[in-house]
Amino acid sequence: MSDIKQLISIIIPVYNESESIGFLLDEVINVMSFNKFNFELIVVNDGSKDNTYQVLRELSLKIKELSVISLRKNYGQTAAMSAGFDNSKGDIIITLDGDLQNDPNDIPTLISEINDGYDLICGWRFDRKDKLINRKIPSKIANKLIAHVTGLKLHDYGCSLKAFKKEIIDDIKLYGELHRFLPVLANIEGARIKEIKVNHRSRQYGSSKYGIDRTFRVLMDLLTVWFMTKFLTRPMYGFGFVGIISIFISLAMSSYLIFLKIMGEEIGNRPLLMFALIIGIAGVQLFSFGLLSELLIRTYHESQSRPIYRIRSISSTNQN
Repeated sequence: MSDIKQLISIIIPVYNESESIGFLLDEVINVMSFNKFNFELIVVNDGSKDNTYQVLRELSLKIKELSVISLRKNYGQTAAMSAGFDNSKGDIIITLDGDLQNDPNDIPTLISEINDGYDLICGWRFDRKDKLINRKIPSKIANKLIAHVTGLKLHDYGCSLKAFKKEIIDDIKLYGELHRFLPVLANIEGARIKEIKVNHRSRQYGSSKYGIDRTFRVLMDLLTVWFMTKFLTRPMYGFGFVGIISIFISLAMSSYLIFLKIMGEEIGNRPLLMFALIIGIAGVQLFSFGLLSELLIRTYHESQSRPIYRIRSISSTNQN
């Protein structure tokens, strides 16, 4: 059982889920009430084109814990989750999909793990009930690629069933389509992360909102997250290092060509001369990008009063 003073915020982004959302909310309320949790429900209607809005409006009149946030258009899951985070008041935040594939019965386990000292608990759909070609295989490839690039070893980055401490969410700024990289962004902030197996159910209503085209968006976002992981506070190390190497290679080639010119050989028609010139200019540009990036990062941190470190706790012994 939980401390009655601890507020749990459950955030559910939905898009065209009019058939399933009522059943899902019933399940969530039964689980939370049975475990005597103090909770709030936040459903974010991400510009649904069916009658999801009408269904949620009727449910909000019956369920006192329910708040409905309706976005003006379909902004995507990242924006919907961010809207839920911004309007949540809980000490612990739970996220799950609105399609009934996540099992609310796993929520108490996630909360228990958070209370054991973790900052983020990620669900792992170890027995996933999705189509093999369209969903499972691309997801497995993407998970392995993300784990290899970011260094955070998880089996399932895409599972929406997660639990967060409020302070971790407050440190993370979402934009674009980075919701699938929440564990990586939390890891950048120094979060303690654990992955647990959760139940996954077949879709009963509607159809999946994801297609194979999502794979390409994941790859583009992965490049962004990789750069943030490696060079968020020191972009000069990325651009500057490559720039200096390019400049040294250009100087070496140019020195070799000057030597040949002194020895009387013609170098004007050599491809090496053009290559040395191009790589030299590229090196100077990359080094300049590094300097500009350092200025941008300094502005980014100072404008938001954003520290470059995170303190978990401070212990001291006061002596008179």
